[in-house]
Amino acid sequence: RAAGGLFIPHLQALGIGNIPSLLPDGLPICGVPPENNPQADYGAMRQISQGKDTIVGHWEIAGLDMRPGFHIFPPEYPSIPSPIIDPLRERTGRHILANCAASGTTVIEELGSQQMDEGSIIVYTSNDSVLQIAAHVDIIPLKELYEICLIARTLCDPYRVGRVIARPFSGRPGSFTRTKDRKDFALKTGDSTILDQLSTSNVPVYAVGKINDIFSGNGIVSSDCTGDNVTSQAAAERFHQQMDFGLLFANFIDFDMLYGHRRDPQGYAQCLEQTDQWLGKFLATLAANDLLIITADHGNDPTFKGTGHTREYVPLLVHRPGQRGESLGIRQGFFDVAQSLAALFNLPAYPRGEPFL
Repeated sequence: RAAGGLFIPHLQALGIGNIPSLLPDGLPICGVPPENNPQADYGAMRQISQGKDTIVGHWEIAGLDMRPGFHIFPPEYPSIPSPIIDPLRERTGRHILANCAASGTTVIEELGSQQMDEGSIIVYTSNDSVLQIAAHVDIIPLKELYEICLIARTLCDPYRVGRVIARPFSGRPGSFTRTKDRKDFALKTGDSTILDQLSTSNVPVYAVGKINDIFSGNGIVSSDCTGDNVTSQAAAERFHQQMDFGLLFANFIDFDMLYGHRRDPQGYAQCLEQTDQWLGKFLATLAANDLLIITADHGNDPTFKGTGHTREYVPLLVHRPGQRGESLGIRQGFFDVAQSLAALFNLPAYPRGEPFL
């Protein structure tokens, strides 16, 4: 509505416009009416875990119940406590800037020049369970930045911090730009996910985008750690063409990284429309025994206050070529996806979740 409506005919045909009718006080999607004969099963999923970030969402999709949730640092300085900050400073030999909750683009704009002059590192958090480290690529090479993040990862483990994220940037003062070499260092799951179960059963799992980082490579046979939607879409096509059997797990990051956090509804709408155009071509390549699931790990409403993720229902579309879609209702837990994959691949049932297949 804020962008003047959407034109996403392929998602519309799948039935994304049918989902709002399932929700409490659900409003129609402007420009995307419901379909009389949707091409996918359609529903919504309510998150059960405590949190609303990437790790919590993806892990719940993969079968976990994250209650209690991860540790969240307080927003005001000093956000990150001295048992993490002091050894990080000592072991890296780098002065530390920020140490507060901040928008990534804003904190780089404000402290980027000082970081370059001092050779320091910018350490900040958000309203999610995350510690982020930013540095200019000309001052601290990528390899060293990743090594610094690995040090921070070990220091954050006792606090159950979900992710440590490397945030390299380039450019000159006044025109800094974050590069696509971001890398996530996730806490180990500590429990078996659907990816582990598939791997144990010799079902190959292929990962696109930050999926490999989110699951620390566990259960994944091949990965392409792409940095934007277009390259992720190309990687998804390539894996799909190559694989005879297995699971392809892809994350398209631009919605979140470029438009949700930056509260850009027009950009978000254009991103949806670009992905819809790609989806139309991708759908045409699916075989009769393929199954496509479209959902999200959390919300990131570009019209909401602040810059953080938003906790809300996520859409669920389940497409099987040639089959008419039906309502899946509201699912109580993202882990219904894992339970459904377990049923699809004839694996033992999970202790939680209801299959929709």
